[in-house]
Amino acid sequence: MFERLEIIRKINDFITEELTKPEVINDIAKTTELSKEQSDLSEIIECYNEYLKSKSDYEEAKALANDPELGEIAKEEEQKQEQKQNDLKKQLEILLLPKDPNDNKNIIIEIRGAAGGDEANIFAGDLYDMYVKYAETQGFKVENLSSTPGTSGGFSEISFMVKGKGAYSKLKYESGAHRVQRVPATESQGRVHTSTATVLVMPEVDDVDYKLDMNDVRIDITRSSGCGGQGVNTTDSAVRLTHIPTGIVVYSQTERSQIKNKEMGMKILQSRVYDLMMRKQEEEVGAERRSKIGTGDRSEKIRTYNYPQNRVTDHRIGYTTNSLDRVMNGKLDDIIEALITEDQRRKLAGE
Repeated sequence: MFERLEIIRKINDFITEELTKPEVINDIAKTTELSKEQSDLSEIIECYNEYLKSKSDYEEAKALANDPELGEIAKEEEQKQEQKQNDLKKQLEILLLPKDPNDNKNIIIEIRGAAGGDEANIFAGDLYDMYVKYAETQGFKVENLSSTPGTSGGFSEISFMVKGKGAYSKLKYESGAHRVQRVPATESQGRVHTSTATVLVMPEVDDVDYKLDMNDVRIDITRSSGCGGQGVNTTDSAVRLTHIPTGIVVYSQTERSQIKNKEMGMKILQSRVYDLMMRKQEEEVGAERRSKIGTGDRSEKIRTYNYPQNRVTDHRIGYTTNSLDRVMNGKLDDIIEALITEDQRRKLAGE
C-alpha cells in the first residue's frame, strides 16, 4: 500500500511542476486535465501527509519515553499517535479502492408506480418528495424532465435530474423495488395494504461516454395528455422517442415546447441505453455485478417502508431504523452511509 502511496505522491509532485510551465499554463485544455487529475488525488495526498506526520510525531514521542521529566507525557503521545496511524491506515485503504468513474456525475432518477394501483402511484410521489428533500440537504439541484400524474395523486411515472458533485456516489444504491406497507387514503376499512414503486438511478451521460446514433431513434410527435395545467394539451408538443435496437421508449411532455421536450427525452434515452449497455457488460464480466449491493434491477426488492411501525428496512444489508417519518422527510444520510460502508467492506474483503 505504501509503495502505491509513494507513487501517487510522485505523480502529484510531477503535476504540480507541470502546472507551473508556461506552455501548460497557455494550454487551457491541458491545464484543466492536470488540475482535475490533481484534484482527484488531493484527498489521498492529504491523508497520506497526515499519516507521515503522525508517524514522525510517534517516533519523537517514543524517543522521549524514558525521559525522567517528559516520559509520562511522551508515552501518552506515543499511544495517541499509534491509534491515529491505525485509523489513517484504514482510511487510506478505503481511499485507494478503485473509484467508480460515474461517482461525481449528475444523475437521472426514474420512479414508477408498480403493484398497487393508485396507492403505488401515490407512494411514487412520496419517494419523489423524499429524494427532492434529500437533494436539498446536500446542496444538489433538481430538474424535472418528464412526468405522468397518477389519477389519485402522485405519479405513475416521473423522471428528474439531480445535479451536484457526488450525486451518483450518494444515490446509486437506490435502484430497485421500494415496498410500502400502510393504510391507503382510499381504504375505508382501515386495512394495511402493500404496494410497490420502482426506482432506477442512472448517471448522466455525455457524448464522450456514449453518443446515440440518431438513425437508431424513431421520433413521434403527439398531443400532450393528462393533468398538465392550462393549455398543455392544446398543442402537439409531446415527444415519444424509441430506440429501435433495444426497444427502449421515452415519452416527454413536461414542457409546452416540442424542442424542449425532445431535448429532455434525448437526455433520458441516452442514459437509459448507456445504462443497459453497462449492465450487459457487467453481466458478462460477472464478478462486479455479484460484488455490488443489489443488482440495480427494478424487480429486486431493496427496501420496505412500514408506516404502522414507523420502520424502514433495507433488505440488502439488514439495516433497520425506526424513524420512517425522518426518512420520508429526506433524512437519508444514515441509510446511505450504511450502504457505502458495506460496499467498502465488501471491496476490501475482495468479495
